[in-house]
Amino acid sequence: MTLDYTTLAALQTQHPAWKLLRAEHAPLVASFLHRVFVAPNVRVMAATDLEERLEDELYLLREQLGKGAFPLSALDYLNDWASHEKGWLRKFYRQGSDDPHFDLTPATEKAIAWLGTLTERSFVGTESRLLTVFELLRQMSEGSESDPEKRIAELEKRRTECENEIARIRAGNMLLLDETAIKDRFQQFVQLARELLTDFREVEHNFRQLDRRVRERIALWEEGKGALLEEIMGERDHIADTDQGRSFRAFWDFLMSTRRQEELSERLDRVLALPPVLALQPDARTRRIHYDWLEAGEHAQRTVAQLSQQLRHFLDDQAWLENRRIMDILHGVEAKALALRDHFGQLAADGTCMRIAESAADIELPMERPLYTPTLQPLLADVILAAGDADLDTAALYAQVVIDRLRLDRHIRQLLQNRLHVTLRELTAAQPLQQGLAELVAYLQLGSESFHMRVDENTQEVIIWKTVTTDGTPLERHVRLPQVIFAR
Repeated sequence: MTLDYTTLAALQTQHPAWKLLRAEHAPLVASFLHRVFVAPNVRVMAATDLEERLEDELYLLREQLGKGAFPLSALDYLNDWASHEKGWLRKFYRQGSDDPHFDLTPATEKAIAWLGTLTERSFVGTESRLLTVFELLRQMSEGSESDPEKRIAELEKRRTECENEIARIRAGNMLLLDETAIKDRFQQFVQLARELLTDFREVEHNFRQLDRRVRERIALWEEGKGALLEEIMGERDHIADTDQGRSFRAFWDFLMSTRRQEELSERLDRVLALPPVLALQPDARTRRIHYDWLEAGEHAQRTVAQLSQQLRHFLDDQAWLENRRIMDILHGVEAKALALRDHFGQLAADGTCMRIAESAADIELPMERPLYTPTLQPLLADVILAAGDADLDTAALYAQVVIDRLRLDRHIRQLLQNRLHVTLRELTAAQPLQQGLAELVAYLQLGSESFHMRVDENTQEVIIWKTVTTDGTPLERHVRLPQVIFAR
């Protein structure tokens, strides 16, 4: 991008990141959103939770700055930040939920990341960046070399260097990185790791923009449905085949490898235990940064899947309207035919009721292709409800069992942090069932939705939980089922 006056003037008035830096309450917006979204790597938060946290933040600031500081309510501030004029938050409704949710926009995360670079750093390393530049140039040069002899010569050169290094180590001359070099490389690693999380939010934003363009095209489409589907699928394939799509797919495949995850965990544990790294006091979340990558990537994948499902529903609605128009035309033809039946002989001397100018007609029967089958609509009886006076026991309405799926999900993920897999029996042993069979079914449902679940039919397990009868007598129940294994 050319940084000329016209371009910068347009960015100053239109770009949300620049608006945030120029805002009156920029310190409040940036600090609050960084603490709530960026630092803990939270992708989506319900409006009620976010409003409660902002109310606490505003209360503390008013105690420090006076009662007149920040006169609006927390919800008003959130709606203002999510308005089209500001664009610092994205307000949306999740599928199947009536409660609004909020998420950061890529522009806001970029502004917050830039503000983080303004603070004075006690140590600024340049060696690791130079080595990274040389390594990238080497990969591009070798990867684009089509001459086999030159590639073989380069590989032999690297092999010689490795052999010389092995010989020096065996001779007792082993070179180690000093503290400065370790700090330099660790800072470079932390910066790249945080930038990766920022890229995931921008990938989601690009897919949502694609979905919006497709919906606009459907609303204004005037040609056939086949041509519309062909163009839509072609654009989605084009997004997947772009440089960004291929890079994201390669990154996801690399990260989903179990061997790579174990290697990342081992290397992180070793690096974070080094004294020079401990002196830098790294963030505690650095130890599980690769799990944050997985969570952010999984959220991006779910976003793409939800957009595809919503687009399918949108196309189904368009197909229903088109088929309804066809049926209206057919009913009109039938009505005209019935109107002409009684006056058939009065139309012409030879009894002709219709003349076709062409010598032949291209007839396409309406049943040559399957029509849309509408869903069955329930028939509601028009009955006047009368107030009754029956004495009913309403206690059953208040004795419903609600399973906390988030608690079960956190329990599974906590056990999988240091293990490759865990069985259902181990989960219930570490955290006994509190709500009986309903909680056990919730575990199985979570396994099929959020984790890789495998069932070993050859191994039987017995899961036991304790409950009480209606009169308060302790009771122990058990269920026997094949071994269920949860994996990352």
